[in-house]
Amino acid sequence: MTDEHEHQHGYIHRKDDYLKRLKRIEGQARGLQRMVEEEKYCIDILTQVSAMTKALQAVSLGLLEEHMSHCVVDAARESNEQGQAKVREATEAIARLVRS
Repeated sequence: MTDEHEHQHGYIHRKDDYLKRLKRIEGQARGLQRMVEEEKYCIDILTQVSAMTKALQAVSLGLLEEHMSHCVVDAARESNEQGQAKVREATEAIARLVRS
């Protein structure tokens, strides 16, 4: 069994919270589809897109915080090399979030 399967991810203790948030976001996406199907006003649709985007950003920031405080810290305790690898991985994830 590899270390990745043995390692508990930092967010695991808040898994139910994340699932609840993601299900709410899924509902928002369905609501957006319905708004387009019903030809609702553009600004109203954009307002809902903005709300959904903020909800996704909140999930992303929460996961990133969990990753930094758990996965990165644990890797750094193992070795400087592993810690640096996790920091690079987190930096790349942050760059993707900023570009999106």
